[in-house]
Amino acid sequence: MVSSVNRRRAAKAAAVLLPALGLAFSTALTTGSSTAAAASWPSASGQQAVSGTIKVSGTRDGGMVRYYGTGDLGSGGQDEDQGPLFELADGAVLKNVILGAPAADGIHCRGTCTLQNVWWEDVGEDAATFKGTSSSQTMTIDGGGARKASDKVFQHNGPGRMVIRNFQVQDFGKLYRSCGNCSKQYQRHVVIENVTVTAPGKSLAGINSNYGDTARLSRVTIAGDPDRRIVPCERYKGVTSGEPTKIGSGPDGTHCLYSASDITYR
Repeated sequence: MVSSVNRRRAAKAAAVLLPALGLAFSTALTTGSSTAAAASWPSASGQQAVSGTIKVSGTRDGGMVRYYGTGDLGSGGQDEDQGPLFELADGAVLKNVILGAPAADGIHCRGTCTLQNVWWEDVGEDAATFKGTSSSQTMTIDGGGARKASDKVFQHNGPGRMVIRNFQVQDFGKLYRSCGNCSKQYQRHVVIENVTVTAPGKSLAGINSNYGDTARLSRVTIAGDPDRRIVPCERYKGVTSGEPTKIGSGPDGTHCLYSASDITYR
């Protein structure tokens, strides 16, 4: 039989121990849920077929609706002349949108633009293409993710700078490519920061060093690539006709700007 003294001691011990355990359990749940949230893909609040490109100026909040192509935008192939589901004017913001399949040529940006929390479930030709003509323009991709891109995720055809941050990508060819054979070439720059990459994939950034391009990488995490086949940065000799030539890869202090500590493998 347990004495009343021992029962009181056990009760005191439980009073101290249980809150601590509860705190630890709560912390574990919070940490676990944050990790799971970072790796999860959002559910759509509804869906909308798109038969003609949606023009965006100002700010458009999609409310996490899934948009997908139909009619002329419904092939889901790799044709270079496909139209986009969305076309953003200079200064436009598109946020809280899911692009389903088929996604045609994704999103076109005509100047400075921002994509916030935009998700591509199955990339069509490209997820987004940066056009425009000003060297001071910036295309910012903040949050969101893309998967199933057989070729490129982000295509940079105009001048200026692209920033890809707080993003996740999986099952892809190239995350970013400065146009290798556009008829008019420019100097281009890309910043890739706090991006989670899941294999399979080929490369994170492809730039044209002969035009003065730069790629700056930081806080990149690559998962599922034990042999380190995904190349963080590739340098090409860009052209205005024909095909570009790959001339190198890896950090060089001039064009591919990162160090080994900027890439984490897990």
